[in-house]
Amino acid sequence: MNTVLNIAHRGASAYCPENTMAAFKRGLELGATAIETDAQMTSDGHLVLIHDEWLTRTTGLNKLVKDVTLEELRRLDAGSWFDPAFAGEKVPTLAELLELAKSAGIQVNVELKNGIVLYPRIEEAVIEEIRRHGMADRVILSSFNHYSLAKCKQLAPDIRTGILYMEGLYEPWEYASRIQAEALHAYHYAVLPEWVAQAAERGVVYHPFTVNEPAEMRRLLKAGVAGIITDYPDRLGELLKEGEDSRG
Repeated sequence: MNTVLNIAHRGASAYCPENTMAAFKRGLELGATAIETDAQMTSDGHLVLIHDEWLTRTTGLNKLVKDVTLEELRRLDAGSWFDPAFAGEKVPTLAELLELAKSAGIQVNVELKNGIVLYPRIEEAVIEEIRRHGMADRVILSSFNHYSLAKCKQLAPDIRTGILYMEGLYEPWEYASRIQAEALHAYHYAVLPEWVAQAAERGVVYHPFTVNEPAEMRRLLKAGVAGIITDYPDRLGELLKEGEDSRG
């Protein structure tokens, strides 16, 4: 059985409006074994799944997520921007995704979007929600804000963390050990086979992002990564199946 995680980036975002329940469900249909998403907070403290700090691109409302209530947010259409067929799709809550993931038996990568807007106590809120759903062993928390990741690990040593970074981080496995992170969520150009091997020796795995071309997927699979974050979980699924067939 293939253990490489097929991580659907914001759900199957090549086929559905990103970070919607439609995208998450489609990801599962296309073979994803994990869902990657982005967590932010409304003005009344609810955890919602949306990438941009501004609502403009995906809902048409020129406001920040932090400045609207959950009720206001739920009235917005988060699907039409992608395709009229998705009119009426809503910005989901973290609880909705965790419920789906729990019933489907998959993992979830929650990226804390707290680099531009510093949401107060978002770490505590996310961890509390994860525990409420009994998903601590199936969630990995990631962020470009590494102070936030260190805080998550202090609050919940049992929940895995993954360091998001772009490129040029020297010996990132050593850096990961400093903040007790189990994974490196590197931009895919910043992943070489010898680095994957050195990280693995120290118990640190790579989950590169966002990988959409089959040739690059093949390169990374050959390098030994533990998972790949992609907008096309079907493409990755086909390559993983090819690998299983060739070994079978």
